[in-house]
Amino acid sequence: MLFTGKSITFSPHALALAVSLAVLSGCTLGPDFTVPESGITQTATEPRSDYGYAEQASQPTLDWQWWAVFNDPILTQLQAKAQTGNLDLQVATSRIAQSRAALGITAADKQPRLSANASYAREGNSENGKMVALGAPSEAENFWTAGFDASWELDLWGRAQRATEEVSAKLDASLYQREAIRVSLAAEVAKAYLQLRNAQTQLAISLDKQQTAEQIVVLMQSREDNGVGTHFDTIRAQTDLATLTASLPELTMRSNQLMNALALLLGEQPRALDAILATSNKPIQLPAGVPVEVPSDLASRRPDILEAQAHLHAAVAAIGVAEADFYPRVTLSGSLGLESFESSDLLGWDSRSFTVGPKVYLPIFSGGKLTQQLELTKEKQKSSALSYRKTVLAAWHEVDNAIDAWRAQQSQQHKLSIAHQYTEQAMKMIERNYQQGTSDHLAVLQQKGQVLNSLIQLNNSTTQAEIAVVSLYKTLGRGWDNSQPVTENSAMLITTPGEAK
Repeated sequence: MLFTGKSITFSPHALALAVSLAVLSGCTLGPDFTVPESGITQTATEPRSDYGYAEQASQPTLDWQWWAVFNDPILTQLQAKAQTGNLDLQVATSRIAQSRAALGITAADKQPRLSANASYAREGNSENGKMVALGAPSEAENFWTAGFDASWELDLWGRAQRATEEVSAKLDASLYQREAIRVSLAAEVAKAYLQLRNAQTQLAISLDKQQTAEQIVVLMQSREDNGVGTHFDTIRAQTDLATLTASLPELTMRSNQLMNALALLLGEQPRALDAILATSNKPIQLPAGVPVEVPSDLASRRPDILEAQAHLHAAVAAIGVAEADFYPRVTLSGSLGLESFESSDLLGWDSRSFTVGPKVYLPIFSGGKLTQQLELTKEKQKSSALSYRKTVLAAWHEVDNAIDAWRAQQSQQHKLSIAHQYTEQAMKMIERNYQQGTSDHLAVLQQKGQVLNSLIQLNNSTTQAEIAVVSLYKTLGRGWDNSQPVTENSAMLITTPGEAK
């Protein structure tokens, strides 16, 4: 047996012993990963009861294609394009491919290695050197070699297995990270689309208000000319018209910016969606059948929780790798080749050479590096466990807040809807009085302005309620198909609302 530093080379007779150790060991160091309890119970999280009115909500039949509750074909079309064109999703898919390649590299360490080599050199010994003193010739000679080298590190303590487990868990984390991006993307597309429709509707209402304000200016000018009105009344009407007209460019700009925002989310150039978005679609109906419970499977539905769980799995596996570094490593190695001073003799049987035998590496002193590495790995595992708990708790809070916001917006929208109905009833009464001659045209125009103002408030409230629905589905982790295995190339199949499951 020959000692060379920390590398110990045994005679071939030790080969059988090393192989026996590899077969009989089967030992894997480090703790085994178990899925932690999320702490989320089946208990329903009901909205607080201090908002008054609320429609009875129910669990919808839709799952991940939640946007179909709005029954808007353009929104469904935008969602389908976003799943294939969004650049953040494409970057996340590239990261998955990188993680898969890293897994292949780590898994390759468990396999035997075989390499071929060949060399030629012209060698000459110094006449004053020790080789000549021992009888070697000093003339230059050719030296030819060719052969194969093989090695295989026995995974006695499960180091390679734990390393593969760690990288595999990181691959899972990258898969769930992409699905988390997918969930956020679906919500952002829906939110931008709803805001766009709100801005377009508000612009259309403001144009109606502008026409009404123009009619009031004409009427006030006529009254002033006929001596039944004052110039102050005319100036005030003109001020209202000018103020309203000044707000129109901002509404137009907001609509254009939202169309560009949607184009960016879909990976398109600016103004690419103007053709299908420039004209306002039919009003979007506020859905009532939305979930109000926090199911126990929320931890398996939200990809950010699953991503945190995968990072925790990787951190646990890394402990096994760090613990295995304290134990010996056994490598079986061998070489078979040919050596000759003449190229014509290289293929001869007498030119053969070989080596075979195990090598054992045993760490003796590293200045505490391995101990600190293990301590660092354990602390990272604790940090990952805390991050997992924080992610779960934050998700639960987000769901509760989203349910609360939905109830608040629903209640506000309902009350503003009642107020708008009252303004319309008043409008009908004033129009009837005007037709009967008991009211003038100015009262009709002023009441029409009140109706339009009420309609703007109702439209804004309805949009906020719709966005609350979007936020609720997002916090529930919907927007990706968690019923199917997640793979590197998996993509969502977007169907029409009638085909949604």
